[in-house]
Amino acid sequence: MVAALREAFNNSFTPERYEQFLKELNSCHEGAIEFRVAETPIFVNKEFTQKILDACEAIVDVITDPDFKKLTDRSIPKGENVPHENNHAHMIAFDFGICTNASDELEPQLIEMQGFPTLFGFQVFYPDIVRKHFDIPENYTQYLGGYTRDTYLADFRELLLGPYSAKEVILLEIKPEKQKTRIDFYCTQDYTGIKPVCITELIQEGNQVYYMDNGVKTRIRRIYNRVIFDDLHAQKDDLGNFVDITQDLDVEWVPHPNWFYRISKFTLPLIRHPYIPATYFLNELKQVPADLENYVLKPLFSFAGQGVVIDILPEDILGIKDPENWILQKKVKYADVIPTPDIPAKAEIRIMYIWKDDWERPKPAINLARLSKGKMIGVRYNKDKEWVGGSVCFFEQPKNQTDATHK
Repeated sequence: MVAALREAFNNSFTPERYEQFLKELNSCHEGAIEFRVAETPIFVNKEFTQKILDACEAIVDVITDPDFKKLTDRSIPKGENVPHENNHAHMIAFDFGICTNASDELEPQLIEMQGFPTLFGFQVFYPDIVRKHFDIPENYTQYLGGYTRDTYLADFRELLLGPYSAKEVILLEIKPEKQKTRIDFYCTQDYTGIKPVCITELIQEGNQVYYMDNGVKTRIRRIYNRVIFDDLHAQKDDLGNFVDITQDLDVEWVPHPNWFYRISKFTLPLIRHPYIPATYFLNELKQVPADLENYVLKPLFSFAGQGVVIDILPEDILGIKDPENWILQKKVKYADVIPTPDIPAKAEIRIMYIWKDDWERPKPAINLARLSKGKMIGVRYNKDKEWVGGSVCFFEQPKNQTDATHK
């Protein structure tokens, strides 16, 4: 997106440099990166960065409204409402497509959001390795909100640990060693000491929960939650016995599971902003739009793009038996914005916020990006393609600003 930097990067790129980069990236936790890592980062200028952050802050205004919980109570499915919900999501991610508007100008457009963790650990480690193998200008950084590497990691550790020791906090997942994002679990452990633990390994005694830490039964005071109920339901028959986390357990959550639903596709119809596509609850539509080709149909309670209908037919809408659980969202036009050796790539940027307990608002901290040449962003749409996959944005900083973000 910054033409001079893009040209310089592409001209200096060689397959050998990329292979050496991947070799070091994979050397820390061998075999843990199962997703494709793109050949290039994205370079974003100050103006486009500000557009994205303006949209994020408009959403934060809605999330921090005193009525937000009341407006989103219906978002939590029956049987999945977890007790002891706190007042805010500790982590939020906003996904923006880099799009073109009617004037053929680049602008961000919100695709989805989630009050749930993403690669908050890996996106520290990975850009560090990018900088070792490729020429990244000193005044470009992956951090936001004034963060440096050190200050971000300090807040990240404090956010997850709170007043507890690392042994009293776990990262909870379903078969964490088999998750495609497990590299993030291992990076998180490297930075904070928190171990990934499978939900089947929890031990319940009354309303207290424990796990075995090197053979020692250890009380869990706080859970860094990575369990998605949709995934849990899909795998429950293969898991055997496991603790029901919807019980009234004496444990703190970071973030609390209910925020996965409150800040999600469910929130989109509540927001109006130039960089947020018009979105409607299907059951509130007065009539089906005549130009359905300009919309996408999404189920509220699914994850990772499952169930999305891109090319909608009228019968798709008429056949839905629970329209209150679906949204209709205006399509956006992704820009072919990243020149590559063959065809240009499209891109999405995920802005990742953290929210400590004593803050009035969350704060932008770090990011990830994804490059695609398929119909949608995602592995299944980009098989056998190059210059696609997981990436990171380096955002332009003022040149006179001391930049210690990567040190």
